[in-house]
Amino acid sequence: MAKKKKDTTNQNLENVESALSKAELFIENNQKTITYVVLAIVLVVVGYFGYKRYIYQPRTVQAVQESFVAEQYFAKDSFRLALEGDGLNYGFLDIIDNYGNTPYGNLSKYYAGACYLNLEEYEAAIEYLKDFKSDDMMIGANALGLIGDASLEIDDTKNAVKYYDKAAEQANNEYLSPVYLMKKGQTLEIQGNYKKALDVYNTIEKEWYGTREQRSIEKYQERAKLELNE
Repeated sequence: MAKKKKDTTNQNLENVESALSKAELFIENNQKTITYVVLAIVLVVVGYFGYKRYIYQPRTVQAVQESFVAEQYFAKDSFRLALEGDGLNYGFLDIIDNYGNTPYGNLSKYYAGACYLNLEEYEAAIEYLKDFKSDDMMIGANALGLIGDASLEIDDTKNAVKYYDKAAEQANNEYLSPVYLMKKGQTLEIQGNYKKALDVYNTIEKEWYGTREQRSIEKYQERAKLELNE
């Protein structure tokens, strides 16, 4: 029994030695290729961190600085100037063109969409708002809700319902969710879909108790029921 165990151990050692020999032979035969691969990996890693430190981060700071005047125009409801600039200072479209790969370049797409919506240029508003990406429960949800508003303005009630629903789901809070659910219900009524509208109003009543929308929901429920002859 001991001899068999010894033979097995010797065999395992021989297998390990054979594997090591093959590995050494592979490295020896492919040393130049392996060196190039390792060097390429090192260059990619160094390049990435160099880009982040010396290009990306400074451009991010610069984008914020360049957008100051555009934000001021936006706060004053001067949406055309906020969007296009005043000839001396950048507008949000300039920020997108020059700093599109920075966080503020992305945020500028939200601002641009909101500007276009207020300027009643709804297709452009939808385009920029769809390009804006955010998982934030407030601004991200609000962007989806604005797409719903713009869609409703061009009588695209199907997409209005879709984006109001997405906005309510992403927000998942008492401040925005019942607001967008209410808009969803009212849009369903415009479609003549009173059954689904009533379902939405019932959801507001059950899940968002105490909100302003819930406190006034009864009249919307009764209106939908009346249309359904309930």
